[in-house]
Amino acid sequence: MGDSSRLCSAWLGSETGILKGVSLSRKQAFNFCNTSHLSRDQEVRALCWGDPAESELLVGSVDGTVKTFSIEKGAFTENRRCGEPTEGCFTGLEVLDGSRLITCGESGTLRVWREDSSEPAMELDAGKNVCRMRQSSVHRHKVATGGKENGLKIWDLEKPEKPVFTAKNLRDDWLDLRRPHWVRDMAFIPDSDKVVTCTGFHQVHVFDPSSPQRRPVLEAEYGEYPLTALSLPASGNSVVVGNTHGQIAILDLRKGLVRGCLKGLAGGVRGLQCHPSQPVVASCGLDRFLRIHSLEDRKLQHKVYLKSRLNCILLSSRDLEEAGGAQGEGSKEVKEEEGEDDEVWDNMEQVEERPKRKNTEEDGEEELQKKKSKKKKKKGQD
Repeated sequence: MGDSSRLCSAWLGSETGILKGVSLSRKQAFNFCNTSHLSRDQEVRALCWGDPAESELLVGSVDGTVKTFSIEKGAFTENRRCGEPTEGCFTGLEVLDGSRLITCGESGTLRVWREDSSEPAMELDAGKNVCRMRQSSVHRHKVATGGKENGLKIWDLEKPEKPVFTAKNLRDDWLDLRRPHWVRDMAFIPDSDKVVTCTGFHQVHVFDPSSPQRRPVLEAEYGEYPLTALSLPASGNSVVVGNTHGQIAILDLRKGLVRGCLKGLAGGVRGLQCHPSQPVVASCGLDRFLRIHSLEDRKLQHKVYLKSRLNCILLSSRDLEEAGGAQGEGSKEVKEEEGEDDEVWDNMEQVEERPKRKNTEEDGEEELQKKKSKKKKKKGQD
């Protein structure tokens, strides 16, 4: 399997516990699983690279284990416990200094683990109902956390006693009612101290810890459904957000305006990642597809059906076009290796659908005439 794993440029974690690798150049997808028995406690909730060379993947499961997957060998090589199922699912998985691991669960327990130890080297409480923990790509010892009624906090893991920044509650609304907050995802904006967040109340906020202002320095809204994920394009000055209704938009970070929308999704967005150097964004979620859109003309470039509901996504930093061959017009369907069957769909009874009549004006007129003639007949009988 090492040959197939080396071909993959996109990696996805599924609800069924399978790690999926996609080779866009071969138009193939591969399943990688370290157990013959799949169960819901193997569900993949977090993915990150284990090293800068991207030779290892770290896979966080619902049961609190982190598995190491070797790209070279095409197999899982290590399994370590980094939390208990009672602490909730992983909301973040990051690597510090190449050897230490940062984990965070929904309960708010954030830990740093040494490579050779089963006990955490450091532990802090980020508050209840954490939805996401993210690391700064520049200052690797800085992480951000946030969740439901748990505002944005920025932590310095070298001084973990208290957060270096805690966001203040939003101002009350025009009726003087408290505005609830619900941070779903966040990212550190490169070349600045700022952090951008998206919320379950379809808001995008930018916070600036270097300013005296602890409330957002920019507030924007998109759509009317909860935002679930965000990612920053390599070009800067914008953010890509996705929501529970399969809508993805590009927002301007200077003015807070929507620059454009990406179409084609049919289910809630769970994973979203802009390529580190190319103007493309990959998305996945409940409709079981990996999609890659261009951020320039917003067209769909690749579309891959992966059989399972997808939770998270991780792109290789190498050139996707090089890994994916020349990009033609329209979407490219990718065939997946046989092996994972979705019993629910297989066992479903097929239902023949009757062709629907179009509800045109003529149909309406016809219906009216029928009703009139029925009334006339009834009068005649009376």
